[in-house]
Amino acid sequence: MSRTRVRTVSLCSTAGSDEDEKAIAAKPAKRTVFMAGRPPWYDVAGKQQEALVIGICGGSASGKTTVAHQIIQELGVSWVCLLSMDSFYKVLNPEEKAQAARNEFNFDHPNAFDVDLLIDTLGRLKEGKKVNVPVYDFTTHSRLPDEVVMYGANVIIFEGILAFCAAELRELLDVKVFVKEDDDVRLARRLVRDTKERGRDLEGAIKQYTTFVYPAFKQFIEPAARFADVVIPGGVSNSVGMDMLIGYVKKGYQARGFDLKQDIIDLRLTQMPKSFHQMPSSRQLVSLMTSMRDRDTDLDRFVFASERVMKLLIEFALSFVPYDSVQVTMSDGSSVTGKRVTKQLVGVAIVRAGLPLEKVLRDMVRDIAVGQLLIQTNPSSGQPEFFHQSLPKQIHKSTVLLLDASIATGQAAIMAIRVLLDHGVAEENIVLVTLLASKMGVCSVAYAYPKVTIVAANLDTDLDDDLHILPGFGNFGDRFYGTTAIKGTSPK
Repeated sequence: MSRTRVRTVSLCSTAGSDEDEKAIAAKPAKRTVFMAGRPPWYDVAGKQQEALVIGICGGSASGKTTVAHQIIQELGVSWVCLLSMDSFYKVLNPEEKAQAARNEFNFDHPNAFDVDLLIDTLGRLKEGKKVNVPVYDFTTHSRLPDEVVMYGANVIIFEGILAFCAAELRELLDVKVFVKEDDDVRLARRLVRDTKERGRDLEGAIKQYTTFVYPAFKQFIEPAARFADVVIPGGVSNSVGMDMLIGYVKKGYQARGFDLKQDIIDLRLTQMPKSFHQMPSSRQLVSLMTSMRDRDTDLDRFVFASERVMKLLIEFALSFVPYDSVQVTMSDGSSVTGKRVTKQLVGVAIVRAGLPLEKVLRDMVRDIAVGQLLIQTNPSSGQPEFFHQSLPKQIHKSTVLLLDASIATGQAAIMAIRVLLDHGVAEENIVLVTLLASKMGVCSVAYAYPKVTIVAANLDTDLDDDLHILPGFGNFGDRFYGTTAIKGTSPK
């Protein structure tokens, strides 16, 4: 009989209802929708804080996944990834598949897992990088073509029967938890699960347990309890042990995080970086910007002036992407030296103010790939929060034009650049393109990421007490889409 298992790969901890709990346990989703934003996970210099990794080990049917869900619920933080060791089983050859069909293959031995891939994946996820997690098919004992993309974890919960099996793996775990349960309880749970949920006959389930599961527990799993920081006898039913564990985890989590807004203010940078390039001033540009700044400009004229400036800006920005010299043959047969873009270009808009720039870019660069980042300012903290990304698969091989209407403090731009770096884009391959920037915003971005090229149509010097650009052109998104009344200030 084939072995199947319900696995959890990635989830959002903001869900708290019973229905959400059922959804968590159902199956790994290919897209995770986060209902709460992720605050900055990096400092003002762009250096990021590693995610807190909780490793949960224990015998088969000991209650590891239940403990993991309880931690998520009690911790009460957003952006928690749950990584299952089951995703990293090795692909079986024909002989091993035949053994598995006869319940004669040992899935509970360390050699059954691709530990090297697991260590690499967990290490990159802890560093904040995007990872592709394999999906293992227990029916065919192979990996499915589709992988689960995981990114953006403040906390990673890694659970598996052999979670402590390798020293290099244990080094990645900030908190190590061992879930201890009586052997007879685990056996009873497993027999019920195998016969009712997996369709096995009782004899085959007992054979698998006595031949492989229990011996592996005694040889590999139970001795690993000595590596644990916390041992939870009885799993979630041990309320005292769970309270101690949650307190231990919360203490480790609360020690992380940054106040990016205040750190940027405290820097007080004034020296304009060499990486900043402002469009040459002209009477045409000044006239268009005047229309955009004028609070009495109606919607149609504002959109018209904005799109004119955006076209000039994109043309200017394209001069800062890398080009190669090429020889081409003309219609008369002669050769001439010309230029072609070195790397594939990708446009990434910060939603929503960057979307009009995306439209202009698509009109000007044929067949350009585009992506989007949803970043919003938390009205209470004034900090940027990351909600969602949609990026082309080959973005790490591309030159990226990062698009936003304005850069005030630089907080949103810094967060967006961090996301691109986490997805493999080289810092020097990013061109930040904006209609209006403040001096503080430009300096802040360049301080964090000096290799990023910054291109702006206009530069304003001052910010008001609420960190809005002065004089600015109002809230660009609201004015461009006609959604609210003009307040006379620009967003952060």
